[in-house]
Order: sequence, then C-alpha cells, then structure tokens
Amino acid sequence: MADIAVDLPTGTLTVSAEWTAGTGGATVIIAHGAGTGKDHPFLTGFADALGARGFATLRFNFPYVEQGRRMPGPATHATATWRAVVAFAREQDPDASIWATGKSYGGRMASLAVAEGLVVDGLAYLGYPLHAPGKPEKPRAEHLPAITVPQLFIEGTNDPFIQPVSQFEEVVATCQDARVIWIDGAGHTFEIKGRKRPASEIGASLAPFVAEFVDTAQG
Repeated sequence: MADIAVDLPTGTLTVSAEWTAGTGGATVIIAHGAGTGKDHPFLTGFADALGARGFATLRFNFPYVEQGRRMPGPATHATATWRAVVAFAREQDPDASIWATGKSYGGRMASLAVAEGLVVDGLAYLGYPLHAPGKPEKPRAEHLPAITVPQLFIEGTNDPFIQPVSQFEEVVATCQDARVIWIDGAGHTFEIKGRKRPASEIGASLAPFVAEFVDTAQG
C-alpha cells in the first residue's frame, strides 16, 4: 500500500494506491470506473494477471473515493491524480515504460490527461464510455484525435455506452494510432449474457490483450 500526494486546486490530498513491482520493464497503471474503487475484483484480477506476465502494476483511487463520495468530482481532479500517479510510477522504476489503463471513467480521464500533455507510452481502455447510455448525441471524444501515443480500445459489442457501434467506429477512425478489440456479446462490465463468471476472472481475461498491445507497441 502506498499514499500518493495529489495537488488539487483546493489543496493537496493523498490517494491510496497499490504498487506491485514487475520484471519486464513495463508498468501498467490501472484506474477504476466511476462506481468502484481500486480494489474491485475486476481490477485486482486484471492486475494479478498482468503481474503474472511480468508487468509492474499500480492501482489507485481517485480523490472522490478517498473522500467517501459516490460520484466523481471535477475532471481537473482526476487528471491531476493521473499526473501524480504517473510521477509515482516513474519514481518506482525510472527505466520502465508507462501504460495508462482504466475501466470506463478511469480510462477516459487518462485520455484527457494525455491530451493535455501527460507523457505515457500508450493508453488502453477497458470499455471506453463514449457517451451516457441512450445519449449518443453527446459524445465525449473531442480530445482523442490529439493523442499521439498508441491507443487500445477493448469493447463489448453490447456495451450501451458505445451504441450505435458505427458512431464509435467513426470516433476511433479520427485517432492517430488506435485499434479495437471486440468482446462478442459483452456489455459495459464485460459480462456476457448466459455466461456467469466472477468479476476477477473477467478482468483477468482482458490482461492478455493489453500485454500483447504493450509488447507490440514496444517492438
């Protein structure tokens, strides 16, 4: 367990994090979705599976979770947190490459931070929330074309946050370097109807895609 100081407009706050060293020269930072925290089984399963492949991992909470609130705070707080956790990861292993990943909200906040200038080697989204369910007229993608590092979108074909899929594909096409991996039949949590699995197992099942993405991007 580690505490990471985050400088916010309202003052400095610490967020809790879980760092696990690796052996492969790459660090994967993992952000939670809007309704959970860093210790959700989906994320621990994902992190453990990456760790088994030699990756260092860093899971962390956003400030609103530390403050006991259920709903996310301002985006500026989330992007400031991303900057702080990337700096912490570089301190732990200065020679490692840095890969920002996140479930839904956590991944979108990573993309905002990178579009604003945060330096990482790549981004992987575990269900990018293009828009609120049923509101495709309000997409959250204006910043994505500005991102120059590789981006990986792992998406369920039944995810209501990216319907219609044609709109999502149009957004991905505007990115400079992006690819999509589709999980057939999966929703936003990657559960597949009629196939009951623990959240930890679902999270772990996505780790090979991110591992391959990192390995390929690093050459």
